[in-house]
Amino acid sequence: CPAPCLGRRLPLGRGGIPPLGAGSRGTGDPLLTGKWKNKERVLIFSSRGINFRTRHLMQDLRTLMPHSKADTKMDRKDQLFVINEVCEMKNCNKCIFFEAKKKQDLYMWLSNTPQGPSAKFLVQNIHTLAELKMTGNCLRGSRPLLSFDPTFDKEPHYALLKELFIQVFSTPQYHPKSQPFVDHVFTFTVTDERIWFRNYQIIEEDASLVEIGPRFVLNPIKIFQGSFGGPTLYENPYYQSPNMHRRLIRLSVAAKFREKQQVKEVQKIKKKGTKVLIGEDPTEVVFETPAEEKPVEIQLVKPESKPIVKDKKKLRKIQRKKQKKLFRTEASA
Repeated sequence: CPAPCLGRRLPLGRGGIPPLGAGSRGTGDPLLTGKWKNKERVLIFSSRGINFRTRHLMQDLRTLMPHSKADTKMDRKDQLFVINEVCEMKNCNKCIFFEAKKKQDLYMWLSNTPQGPSAKFLVQNIHTLAELKMTGNCLRGSRPLLSFDPTFDKEPHYALLKELFIQVFSTPQYHPKSQPFVDHVFTFTVTDERIWFRNYQIIEEDASLVEIGPRFVLNPIKIFQGSFGGPTLYENPYYQSPNMHRRLIRLSVAAKFREKQQVKEVQKIKKKGTKVLIGEDPTEVVFETPAEEKPVEIQLVKPESKPIVKDKKKLRKIQRKKQKKLFRTEASA
């Protein structure tokens, strides 16, 4: 869509479809009249075992791409080559397939069916439209601009992925379900050997950008010559599988624990070890003054034994009894 169509909105009828008087049938506007030549159709579906976040992301992509189609979830036991037959039945020549593994790892396949090529990505840092709640907004069914990082033109595998992204995410012109407006942009940025996807609204007044969502990060794994298989064209040397990542985390935690245990054992050995005796210092007694010697007294008579009374109250009772006996003897005399 050329630049003058930015910001032009038609009055919408029921279901978001322009009424007859405002569409291509009622007016002869060259921007609205035309033949739908690019018959790109994208099938978006997933395997069984995906979580709610993946399901919402899949629904967001279907909302943003009016040329997409949906299908039921594919069984895990089926081979990926079956997807080519499903696309042929659905009359689709592109496919976005989300593959879930271990209920925590998500992989995304982008394929040009049935000839190829196809690319496999690990999807990370998923944030859906309902989760982000950004201030940006765009018309449902409008055609997006695609913005690519300059890195996509420097390396051959990125150039192949760029062409695949263009064919999958760009809405064909004059598509029946699309609107003839351009009010948002899809950006693909390469950072840290990963592809970062963002969706921004184009504000009409100053052409500034406001994020809409969703957002996710694609970590390339392999690019195949065929559709969902075939000879490998490119393999990412920086890719690390989620299983290996989790294993390294566990090993680092175990190494820290072993280090703490070794430190405790060394401390115990130090405590149990023999102490080093320090020799006597001859200058230690220089400033000591000798005390006066006291005469030694030798006792020739054995000292009287004192009664051992543990309780003071008993001692008082004994004294009272003795006093009473004395009073009785005096009274009787």
